[in-house]
Amino acid sequence: MGLCLPCLGGAAQDVVETPDPETRRRQLAEAAEKRQKENVHRGIKNPESVERKKQKQEALEKQQMNSTPAGGGGGLRWQVG
Repeated sequence: MGLCLPCLGGAAQDVVETPDPETRRRQLAEAAEKRQKENVHRGIKNPESVERKKQKQEALEKQQMNSTPAGGGGGLRWQVG
């Protein structure tokens, strides 16, 4: 009466083949990278803007470090007069 057994006709078409181990490994690695990217940007509406601001800040800090005199005499000068 309406039994669904795989040995009866049409069941061979419904079987899903599992991918080979290398393909499966690649798919898992891609999924892990996607999850990691999503977690990094969680709560940020515009991640590109945040990245640009971060790069701009790093460039500014680098410029400030390069413009500081090598002697370290960036402090106040006393003038005896």
